[in-house]
Amino acid sequence: MNIAKDRVIQFHYTLKDEAGAELESSRQGEPMAYLHGHGGIIPGLEEALEGKGAGESLSVTVPPEKGYGPRRDDMVQRVPLKHLQGAKRWRVGMIASVQTERGPRQVVIVKLGRFNADVDFNHPMAGRTLTFELDILDVREASTEELAHGHAHGVGGHQH
Repeated sequence: MNIAKDRVIQFHYTLKDEAGAELESSRQGEPMAYLHGHGGIIPGLEEALEGKGAGESLSVTVPPEKGYGPRRDDMVQRVPLKHLQGAKRWRVGMIASVQTERGPRQVVIVKLGRFNADVDFNHPMAGRTLTFELDILDVREASTEELAHGHAHGVGGHQH
């Protein structure tokens, strides 16, 4: 069975940056699972996986436009320290969670003051060309419940 809309895909991945340094990998844990065609992964990865099948391995290089988007300078904002969640002591470069009108967002601390921090709302991978080394483990039809919820359930997917 090949990867197509409304199918659940399980895969292992290794993510590398422009210099080939490893940023993330799922290979020591559970594989990732997603519902194809529903925006659950970045567009460049979803496009590269279309039509592939279980047992295939591929390397995909994704430019920012098909990944996490270009980096925007207007996404840095000053936030009171009391609004940062995730640690007791903050340092530049740390990732914090901030509650917004659209729900929680991850931000990167770029400057610290006594009462406020300048935080970057860009995705940490924005503006970067990324390479994914993928091993497709399984392709199956999505359940009615998965289609209704818009995401994969079970190992590597969303747990309710």
